[in-house]
Amino acid sequence: MIGILVLTHEDLGDHLIRCASHVVGMKPPQLIHLSVFPQDDPDIVLSRARALIKQLDGGDGVLILSDILGATPCNIASRLVQPGKVECVTGVNLPMLVRVLTYRNEPLSVVLEKGLSGGQDGVVHI
Repeated sequence: MIGILVLTHEDLGDHLIRCASHVVGMKPPQLIHLSVFPQDDPDIVLSRARALIKQLDGGDGVLILSDILGATPCNIASRLVQPGKVECVTGVNLPMLVRVLTYRNEPLSVVLEKGLSGGQDGVVHI
């Protein structure tokens, strides 16, 4: 099972996890958020993220979901990427997280692609 780290500004990741848990009917295992606040030292957050990745990785890899390309959470996540073992997608939204949770028993490369498509397909004009 792919571990998932939601690395976002403030409490966005916590709220996304709560909403996704509601949608899937339970709090999924191996799913953790890490908040980044304005006063946080990025190097300390990076250290925390590394520890969480070790905790989340059961051998199948970890997918990091961050919120804004170029922002501090994404910049931290980019320093954690290990191709094929720890991957990152930015622009996280609820459809992306639900899609990732649905396919997380697939290989990391598949979960990564499903996350991208889920996030994009979930944004439509009605």
